[in-house]
Formats: sequence, structure tokens, C-alpha cells
Amino acid sequence: MFRHAVYATLAAAVALPAAAQAPGAPDRSRVVAGTYAADPGHTQVAWSLDHLGFSTYDGLFGGATGTLTLDPAKPAATKVDITIPISGLVTTVPALNEHLKSPDFFDAAKFPTATFTSTSVVPQGTGARITGTLTLHGVSKPVVLDARFVGAGVNPLTKKATVGFAATTKLKRSDFGITTYLPILGDDVDLRINAAFEKAS
Repeated sequence: MFRHAVYATLAAAVALPAAAQAPGAPDRSRVVAGTYAADPGHTQVAWSLDHLGFSTYDGLFGGATGTLTLDPAKPAATKVDITIPISGLVTTVPALNEHLKSPDFFDAAKFPTATFTSTSVVPQGTGARITGTLTLHGVSKPVVLDARFVGAGVNPLTKKATVGFAATTKLKRSDFGITTYLPILGDDVDLRINAAFEKAS
């Protein structure tokens, strides 16, 4: 269901007073143990790289799916598995979107998805260091995510327990066989991940 159209009436629908706080908050006591499903509409993977030495260029992947299994009493046992459709890639230039999906770059027809599967989670302060395997463009490499707990609570739209995290990492696109226009187009890529998960069981 595409939920954004109902946000304008959210306060009335759930009878929230004007001064009410957001449903989610960075309070670990709100986290409910269980298995969660990624919310495709509110999970984003943003990337940026150097563009010819003149500017930093950003793009975005949406539509991610996957699962998160966690227990606040056993944070090191957390597991996450995410699949990102390459077809969900967008920039501010429609023609560039199609070029990036072509064999010159991501080759979406041959490699329609990217995946990340965690192998270890080490709690750190208000977040965790998540090590896992990223498979992109047919190449699998270890990647480490620095994740921050954003919030937890019950989503008033779905009535489901929800948790959210933000994470960052850096990688080289050449490590994944994406080498078009190197070295004039940047090799180093910054990833910023905003992920929301709703409790499934």
C-alpha cells in the first residue's frame, strides 16, 4: 500500500494532539524481539561519488526488501538480509538513470539485484558495527556498516512494531567490476542507508 497520501490526515486519524511526540523514539526499551520485514517504501540506499573533480553526485536506490531478526537482550545475535532492486535506481536525470542501469555500469538486465547479508554484529554505543557480504554486479565482497539506532515504536498507520536504523560505509566501485570512466569519474563511493523494519513475527 502506498501510504504517503494519508500523511496529511494522520494526526486526525490517530487523534494526536498538536504537541504529541513522534510515534518512534531512540528508546531501546521500545524494541520488541522478533523477525522484522524491511519496509520498501521507507528504506533507502543513497550513494555519492566525485563527478569529474567538479562536484559530488548523488543517487538513490529504493524498494529494498529483506528481514531483520533481533532481540534487545542479545544484540550480538542480530541478523539482517537485504535485497536491493537495481531497477529502483534514480537520479535527477532520467537519461542517466537508464545509462547507469546499462552494461556500462550496473547492468541491471544481467544483475537485477544487489544483496547484503550480515555475518556479525558488534554493538557499539547507540548502534552497532555490522560486518557482512555485499553482492553487487555479480561480485561478492566483505563490507562493514557503521549503524546507528534511530528509533522504535508502533507505527500508527500499520499498527505494527517498527524499528529504524541509519548506516554508512565506503567502497570502491572498481572492486565490484564497475570501472566505466575511471579514473576521471570517482572510484570511491559513500553509501548512506536509512532502513525501516516492521515486525513480521
